[in-house]
Amino acid sequence: MSDKGQNDSSHSLDFSTVIASTVHDMKNSLAMLMQAYEKWSVELPPELNKPAERGMIEYESLRLNGMLVQMLGLYKLGVNQLPMRPNWIEVEDFLQEQLARHDEILQSRHIIGTYEVEEDGLMAFLDTELVGSVVSNVINNSIRYAQSAIHLKAWSEDDQLVIAIGDDGQGYPPSMIEHQSDYVLGINMSTGSTGLGLYFGQRIAELHQRNGVQGRIELRNDSTLGGGEFRIYLP
Repeated sequence: MSDKGQNDSSHSLDFSTVIASTVHDMKNSLAMLMQAYEKWSVELPPELNKPAERGMIEYESLRLNGMLVQMLGLYKLGVNQLPMRPNWIEVEDFLQEQLARHDEILQSRHIIGTYEVEEDGLMAFLDTELVGSVVSNVINNSIRYAQSAIHLKAWSEDDQLVIAIGDDGQGYPPSMIEHQSDYVLGINMSTGSTGLGLYFGQRIAELHQRNGVQGRIELRNDSTLGGGEFRIYLP
């Protein structure tokens, strides 16, 4: 091999690693930006601190952070570097925490967020950070399409924990329900949909397995509020 060929090989870059490193830096920069924004907004006089504008900034920031988390998570999944840290949690506390993260956004959009757990003291063994990122992303999407309400519900079914997030919007398009297993085929430039959120959710669900049963996700249009419903099943 010529010296030129050896130099080209030694200086070549793994583009996916570059992207992952950049996404990581972007995520840190966004966190610093939001910390500065929160400190600044507290110091604003009431007449300049408008809930609608604050809600929009916080919603888009959470949405952007969610996309960066998904991209970084999918990269780590691809190179087998995404750690699983499951622990026992009380499901009611978990749902409360997820809604609390979106409290100001819900208020600014006049959307009522509620939750219910079918069994008192329901416990689950899961990775709260990974599952939380999936649930948070779905809540964000529900806020985008809901008219006035979203509802989180959890129950035990066939030795699995089921978490459902529903809203009172128009529901998922029929084609999306019919072809919901083809998550990465859901790219739609007119709506900004990439399908990666669902793909990420499915991969995180699959990491949770017990007795040969893997987790999964499901899309439905029969939520208690009349709109779409996202479900994640965790063994």
